[in-house]
Amino acid sequence: MQNKKVLTFIIIAGTLAALTMAAVNTAAIGAKKEQRFHAEFLNLFDTVTQIVGYSKNKEEFTQIATDVHDELEIYHQLYDIYNDYEGIANIKTINDNAGKNPVKVDQKIIDMLKLAGEAYEKTDGKVNAAMGSVLSIWHDYRTKGIENPETAEIPPMDKLKETALHTDFSKVLIDEEASTVYLEDPDMRLDVGAIAKGYATEQVARSLEARGIDHVLLSVGGNIRAIGIRADGKPWKLDIQNPDLDSDKKAIDTLNLDGDSLVSSGDYERYYIVDGLKYHHIINPDTLMPAAYFRAVSVVCIDSGWADALSTAIFNLPYEKGLALVESMEGVEAMWVLPDNSIKTSSGYEAYRSNDR
Repeated sequence: MQNKKVLTFIIIAGTLAALTMAAVNTAAIGAKKEQRFHAEFLNLFDTVTQIVGYSKNKEEFTQIATDVHDELEIYHQLYDIYNDYEGIANIKTINDNAGKNPVKVDQKIIDMLKLAGEAYEKTDGKVNAAMGSVLSIWHDYRTKGIENPETAEIPPMDKLKETALHTDFSKVLIDEEASTVYLEDPDMRLDVGAIAKGYATEQVARSLEARGIDHVLLSVGGNIRAIGIRADGKPWKLDIQNPDLDSDKKAIDTLNLDGDSLVSSGDYERYYIVDGLKYHHIINPDTLMPAAYFRAVSVVCIDSGWADALSTAIFNLPYEKGLALVESMEGVEAMWVLPDNSIKTSSGYEAYRSNDR
């Protein structure tokens, strides 16, 4: 782990050095002469983390990037469902002890699972962190299908239905006083992929805000959180990916963010093909199949954890029900891309649209 960390920051330093000349020439901002920098690393949450921000010099920004990496790494290890880490009880540890023993865990796990429970209730189960056993089956079939497309197949429905009997979130027992989590069902497995990156992103952003750091844009695998606005006083402008990857039009919309979060979910990520049909990774808890209402959805709100959860929820809901959910929550807006590539939006979404798009 230590070697990987050293390599990561050599890459960051090199990236910053490469970008410094452009920043000096084009991005001196105001009296502070702040420059725009960029850093990224690849070793967390099985995705790309990117940081864009304004600082007086490379050293100051490198320290911010280092702090972000180190804090995210803590969440990455705690929320990992695949790997063990020495001295750390994580989600995998909880899964390994299902039906056996309560596991004493870090408060960061308890707080995240409490949010997962709130999301489960708010979305009528469309976001369910207890669906790990079902998602694991799909993951295995998808991995094999990607590796060997000629033999790709979908899981048998009877197998999915049998496994779905072990996804009751009420059997995730959290004892805050003892700081333990216990899966009452021995065949239950947690999978926090619909909320963990967003929750971690939000907590890291709040840590930066508490230190008085602003003018930063943080993206953890597309879970985007703006910390303030740009140093030139303008909002951050974010393109939303066109789910039609073959189109010459790469973005279907551009939004302004000022301290907000933006999370998108779509059928264009993590999928495989069986008999000419695409099977993506967002599984509807009701049908146990990839949701088919939309090509993509995007959610804007103040909290990245909720944005992450809600993007999954409304992808799994018909438009009318998803719209009702979004409209029932203060400060939440959304966009839906339908199968015919037409677009629908919530009532306040227009306020985020950039006039420069």
